Amino acid sequence: MEEITEGVSNIAIAGDTQKKNRIQVSNTKKPLFFYVNLAKRYMQQHNEVELSALGMGVAFDLGVLTISTVVSVAEILKNNGFAVEKKIMTSTVEIRDESRGRPISKAKIEIVLGKTEKFDELMAAAAEERAGNGEEQS
Repeated sequence: MEEITEGVSNIAIAGDTQKKNRIQVSNTKKPLFFYVNLAKRYMQQHNEVELSALGMGVAFDLGVLTISTVVSVAEILKNNGFAVEKKIMTSTVEIRDESRGRPISKAKIEIVLGKTEKFDELMAAAAEERAGNGEEQS
C-alpha cells in the first residue's frame, strides 16, 4: 500500500506543470497596465514573477508585440522601483502550424523579476492613495 501512495504522490498532473508565478503574454490585446498590475500581484504572492512571450514565426503575426509588451512591463516595474531583474532568457521554440502542416520557429523571451526592498512600501503607498481618492469622490 505504501508503494502505491508513494507512486501517486510522484505523479505530475498536467495542469500542475504550469509555474504559478508565470505570466504568459499573448496577443489578446489586453492593455499594458493589465500585465503591470498582474505582475505586481504575482510578486506580492510569490516574491518574483516570470514574464514570458512568443514572438514572430515565418509569417508576420502579433508576436513582436507580445515580446515588446513583456519588455515594457519589465521596464515599467524596474523604473518605478517595484522590481529588479533577476534573469533574461531567449530561445527559439518549434511550434506546429496546423494550417501549413509543418513546424515553425518562434522566438521566445522569459524575464524573471524579483521584488525590490521598497516593493511593500510602494504597494502600501499606492493602496493609501487609492483609498484617499475614493473618499474624495464620495
